[in-house]
Amino acid sequence: MTERKVITTGKKVKDFLLKDQDDEDFRLAAYRGNRILLSFHPLAWTPICARQMKDLEKQHRVFQRLNTIAVGLSVDSVPCKAAWAKSLKLKHTRLLADFWPHGDVAKSVGILRPEGFSERANILLDETGKVVFTKVYPIRQTPDLSEILAVLATPAAGKRSAK
Repeated sequence: MTERKVITTGKKVKDFLLKDQDDEDFRLAAYRGNRILLSFHPLAWTPICARQMKDLEKQHRVFQRLNTIAVGLSVDSVPCKAAWAKSLKLKHTRLLADFWPHGDVAKSVGILRPEGFSERANILLDETGKVVFTKVYPIRQTPDLSEILAVLATPAAGKRSAK
């Protein structure tokens, strides 16, 4: 695997506009004032990715209480995301299609793999859009949301990075 530079804490994520599973726009800048969890998964329709998105859905109310919007992102298309969200019975979690330009958001944060899909990663942004936590997980490991919830529970939103 070639070494990529993953976005670090303190940096701002470049504004982006992606479509979700309902073909609705999601512009990052529109959510300033909220904390945002960008939960990248390699591809839809895989068991680990499904667990990762279902975990986000299960924690929806906790995220709401913590002024956090959790979204799932992958390079899959909007129709693929729509069918997958329906099969997962997601009601609250938005699945964003980083489809075109292909993997542009994943590339901008340093996690687009040479194979054309993203790493499995969580990137947490504070209310101003600055990164306060990043972690790239082994591709076959479901991210542990307790780490994210612990960071969100700290007054300064943690301001740390994990490897």
